[in-house]
Amino acid sequence: MKNLFLAAVFAFAAGSISAQTPIDKGPKITFSKEVHDYGNIKYDGDPNCSFEFTNTGNEPLIISNAKGSCGCTVPEWPKEPIAPGAKGVIKVKYDTKRSGPINKSVTISSNAVNEPEKVVRIKGEVGPAPESGVPVNNSGAPTNN
Repeated sequence: MKNLFLAAVFAFAAGSISAQTPIDKGPKITFSKEVHDYGNIKYDGDPNCSFEFTNTGNEPLIISNAKGSCGCTVPEWPKEPIAPGAKGVIKVKYDTKRSGPINKSVTISSNAVNEPEKVVRIKGEVGPAPESGVPVNNSGAPTNN
């Protein structure tokens, strides 16, 4: 009985120790930045930014999806596997025909063992729409008066 108890304690301890060891095998995604700050950007200004990443793992990295937090934030990602040590870029286009603050996110899904779901963010402020003589609402669309 004593041996059975010791075996159970040993098995539990071994399982706890192995659960705490770092993951060394597989693809890993490491970003050079996690937030892009547009700062103050003109209405209808350059909507593009990019997030560079490296596969710091030892197996090919596959990004299965990248999704913006709303329809105004559109990501584009590499569809081919990223080899160990290789770099890739996720491009993000924000609709700058919307005046006001920017605080959006892009969720990246991959086979990375360190972060299978990674969230990067964009922020900034889009300036007011130019005066055109036609009243516009907050989305930049003309109002019906």
